[in-house]
Amino acid sequence: MHSTDLSRHARQVIDVTQGHPQGCDPSIVRSWQRCLEDYHLDPAQTIAPTVLEQGRILEGRERLQQVLKIAGHEMNCLHQQLSGAGHAVLLTDARGVILNCVTAPAERKVFERAGLWLGADWSEAREGTNGIGTCLVERQALTIHQDEHFRGRHTGLTCSASPVFDPQGELLAVLDVSSARHDTSRQSQFHTMALVNLSAKIIENSYFLGHFENQWLLRFHLQAQSIGLFSEGMLAFDGDGVICAVNQSALNLLGHVRGGLLGQLVDSVFDCPRDDLFARASTQASTTWPLRTRDGRRLFAALRGQPRRVPAPVAVQPEPQRPRLSGICMGDEALQVDFRRALRVFERDVPLLVNGETGSGKEAFAKAVHQASLRSSKPFVALNCASIPESLIESELFGYRGGSFTGARKEGMQGKLQQADGGTLFLDEIGDMPLALQTRLLRVLEDRLVVPIGGEPLAVDVRIISATHRNLLERVADGSFREDLYYRLNGLEVGLPALRERTDKSQLLDFLLAEEAADQQVMLSAAARQALLDFTWPGNVRQLRNVLRTLAALCEDGSIEFDDLPANIRLAPSRSPEPSERPLEDAERSALLGVLELHRWHMTHAAEQLGVSRNTLYRKLRKHGIER
Repeated sequence: MHSTDLSRHARQVIDVTQGHPQGCDPSIVRSWQRCLEDYHLDPAQTIAPTVLEQGRILEGRERLQQVLKIAGHEMNCLHQQLSGAGHAVLLTDARGVILNCVTAPAERKVFERAGLWLGADWSEAREGTNGIGTCLVERQALTIHQDEHFRGRHTGLTCSASPVFDPQGELLAVLDVSSARHDTSRQSQFHTMALVNLSAKIIENSYFLGHFENQWLLRFHLQAQSIGLFSEGMLAFDGDGVICAVNQSALNLLGHVRGGLLGQLVDSVFDCPRDDLFARASTQASTTWPLRTRDGRRLFAALRGQPRRVPAPVAVQPEPQRPRLSGICMGDEALQVDFRRALRVFERDVPLLVNGETGSGKEAFAKAVHQASLRSSKPFVALNCASIPESLIESELFGYRGGSFTGARKEGMQGKLQQADGGTLFLDEIGDMPLALQTRLLRVLEDRLVVPIGGEPLAVDVRIISATHRNLLERVADGSFREDLYYRLNGLEVGLPALRERTDKSQLLDFLLAEEAADQQVMLSAAARQALLDFTWPGNVRQLRNVLRTLAALCEDGSIEFDDLPANIRLAPSRSPEPSERPLEDAERSALLGVLELHRWHMTHAAEQLGVSRNTLYRKLRKHGIER
């Protein structure tokens, strides 16, 4: 490329990134801006791409040995399908290093002159905007056509690339088709891009199938004839029915995010008992059958695995009488549903993660699950990870042997894990646990062995309920919480509503007042009750309980009046609405919000209660400008 052409291309890059002219692909603009601002690259620079040493290339190929084996056949087929000279089919690792290349022998030199060598680093940080590097950053299939490349020396290339993801949703590789022909139009790349995307999905699915060869693999689709095609959903689970991996098509078909499925039981997603599911398995997964999800979606499925026979029914021993729930009020219908689900999975030794604002009753909820379970006669032990100094959490959780460190008790101390043996350990504010202890806790959960400081391993039988008011996925992203521990603890996540969102506030108010008044007969005046119900309660149930405890202690004549309330509650603005100019529309909006909150924004359930279709529900939400 002549220096004048390089200068012209460099000016075009600068003009676009500064002015954002109409018609430019946003992904190209974003990439050019990264090249200038983050990587400090020069579009007119003509240096050759960086090529790794032979030893490092071999190491990279060794890491992706299984992928390369699967991709080799598919890359050859793709090259044949393109049926014409001038194409190179490339596979790179997740860093953008080329590990395999398929092209006509006579054209190899052409592509090597363009920089497409085995071992060449085509990451965006090295080579600027290009099919491989920009695909890695944008995590989506795309075409970079000639002048859309950042470096002027690459404007003779047209590259169509598609990402290949592993079963956990992490980038595994990039499949790319590059052309060095100057007469290649962007329109001609639509067909090429479709073939590249299809081949990438075939590689991705083949890798998934091979990766879980010894696991149970459920394959499903909306149409029976689509099972086995690249668009099929695939879900792998172990012999206990715990989901360990899903592909993107499965997430799309089920309407879930990956984190919401991993670690869950397969029969919590599909409306089919696990024993029935296992009994339908076959080693070839050649027979399909209808399968419904818990939210009513109809699919067709096939299960690969060794079929299990359903055991003959045996006489069931009556369960011991479970104690009645105490210390918690759950008149909220949605909360009752969450409680029943939590209890069901807890009995199957599935860890619970309780999420909710500070003071919303996470420990009370956890204790209620324990008391309603078959472990109710065993210990319920709580540890607040945020209230204990970091230096003491280890000894509190794991215990220590006598004399193991300066200041230790002579007789030693049992840790919370040992104290909870046979029962339940409640880890409050789990998001504040130090990283080093997260590693030890994960090992305990995997091995069921606890090692006291200075002691020997001891077997423990404990079930875990964790709680947090933080967004643990954000902490995973910033590196302060282990991702593997997050998925191990999050067998089922329960979101507790804030007090202001609960539908049983009036019932809860009476329940807590009776508890705090004990043997006293205390009544609330109508004005006092309404003010307490209208208050927003930023401290949630904990704040309400403390206020009622104070009011009960100060009450002398058995009646709590409006003037007895704390000033912040008496002076809070009234929630009585102003007369509306559109009462019917406001009533409809209010009804929609009420039903959505009741069902925790589960659209299918909300639509069923309202007696409308999901499409009608979405249309009404748009009409009223309602967003979650």
